[in-house]
Amino acid sequence: MTLHNGFTGERLGWRHLRRAAAVAAVLALGGCSLFSSEKPRYPPAPLTNFNATLPVSSGWSVSVGSKGGVGFVPVVVGDAVYAATGNGSVGKYALATGAEIWRSSAKADLSAGVGSDGRVTAVATPRGEVIAFDDTGAIKWRAQASSEITVPPLVGEGLVVVRSGDYRIQAYDAESGKRRWSVQRPGPALALRAPGEMLLSGGYIFTGLPGGKLIAIATNTGAVRWEGTVANPSGASELERVADVVGAPVISGRQLCAVTYQGRINCFDVGSGNSTWSREFSSVTGLTADVRFAYAPNDRSVVFGFALDSGANIWKQDVLQNRGLTAPASVGRAIALGDYQGYVHFLQREDGTLLARIATDGSAILSQPVATDRGVLVQTSRGNLTLINVGQ
Repeated sequence: MTLHNGFTGERLGWRHLRRAAAVAAVLALGGCSLFSSEKPRYPPAPLTNFNATLPVSSGWSVSVGSKGGVGFVPVVVGDAVYAATGNGSVGKYALATGAEIWRSSAKADLSAGVGSDGRVTAVATPRGEVIAFDDTGAIKWRAQASSEITVPPLVGEGLVVVRSGDYRIQAYDAESGKRRWSVQRPGPALALRAPGEMLLSGGYIFTGLPGGKLIAIATNTGAVRWEGTVANPSGASELERVADVVGAPVISGRQLCAVTYQGRINCFDVGSGNSTWSREFSSVTGLTADVRFAYAPNDRSVVFGFALDSGANIWKQDVLQNRGLTAPASVGRAIALGDYQGYVHFLQREDGTLLARIATDGSAILSQPVATDRGVLVQTSRGNLTLINVGQ
């Protein structure tokens, strides 16, 4: 986990080294950069024996490319999976078997990807270039955004939408690459380089922003329908005031939920933007929800379950403390979370009981697992894509 200067989209320079070091200590094991050869301040909980009651197994695994990071999340469209890696590799694979349908190269290093609607697939570079592919793997167009992009592009309703490091959301025509609209909000001088995604639903794009804000943008015009506050930054220093929305906003019924670092978990009425409930909370990865509960690991990888109707804390599970957990995915009777050693852990949705564990390639899983009707997809920092079969 690192910080970046929101106004330039670049990594912090020497003037901010002392601040970055302090935040690294605060974040503990919230990111892979803190798992070093030095003795950690907060040692990861060791893996212990338990009675596994959920059958899980490795279905298939393919190498997409090399290099990983928080900006790389696979996308499932129908019976296909789209994925990309930092070395510029972009591919489409059969969800059932992992068979490669096509693979292409962006001919540049990537900082985020992929977004896809099954017709257009988009990725982004550290210099803010947006690259779109057609569904044969050929490059369709390139466009230049305002700054570095570390959040995966969002593709849908004829648009490719990106969120850049200067807190600007920009939409491009999916066919031509022509810019359709741009929305910018002011932001803090410091922001987390943390997992983030946008959500497309009902003709609106929902995205969190540094500084604890959540906005709903009309896809056809770029007009902001509403803007809500997930958490208000507080504290005397810039570090104490970092309260960024992390992960993807999640919709369940009429509620839209989001979570921040050093702030709150907050659910809103999706139409009006009015808060329905909130609780003090701090996460560095994000949350998920089903029809009854919201689930999130805190910044020490203690996992919580909240009642979606009231925000009441239903359960807490600390057996995976400090293991750098990802945001969870809800699958069957479990939620699945990846960790810094490439393990995927399955917890009971009702009470947080540890149900199963499976290893992948041994490298950190930094992006949220993806639930599918065939199991759970995970992408590792080594660039491997794995489907895990999940029983009942």
